[in-house]
Amino acid sequence: MSTDRIEKKILLRATRSRVWRALTDSAEFGHWFGVRFEGPFKPGTPISGIMVPTAVDAEVAKSQKPFEGKPFEFVIDRIEPERLFSFKWHPFGVEEGIDYSAEPMTLIEFVLEDRGAETMLTITESGFDQIPLSRRARAFQANEGGWNGVLRLIAKHLSDAS
Repeated sequence: MSTDRIEKKILLRATRSRVWRALTDSAEFGHWFGVRFEGPFKPGTPISGIMVPTAVDAEVAKSQKPFEGKPFEFVIDRIEPERLFSFKWHPFGVEEGIDYSAEPMTLIEFVLEDRGAETMLTITESGFDQIPLSRRARAFQANEGGWNGVLRLIAKHLSDAS
C-alpha cells in the first residue's frame, strides 16, 4: 500500500463531455463537491471559495456542516479538455491553528476515459510523503475516506442532473 498516493475509480453513467462539465465548471463542481467558488477554473491560477454543504446528498452535507464557511483554496494545475483536470491543494487543510502556506501541496488528477456510453473517472491524489510528518497520516486517512465520498457525490449529481 502506498503512503504517497490515493487512487479511486468509478464508472459513471454519463458521457465524457457531461462528466467533464461537472468537473471543470467551477459553479457545478462546487454544487456537488461543497464549495462556493469566486470565479472560473483557469490553468495555473489559484482559486478561492468557501466551504458549503453539498447540494446533492443530505448525509454528506451533514458531515460537511462543521466546515461550513471555512476558506477553501486550490491552484488549478492543468485542464486538458475532456481528458485531464488537475489541481493542487493542502490536504485536510481544515484544522484550526495550522499555517498551511509553508507546506507543500498534493496533486489531484481527474482522468476521464470512455467506456462505451459510460465514462471511467480515475481520481488520484499524490504527494502525501512530502506533508509534514505531524499531519501526514491524519491527512492521508481523511482524504482516503473523503475521495470515496466524492465518488458518491459526483455519481449522484450526474444521475440527478441527467
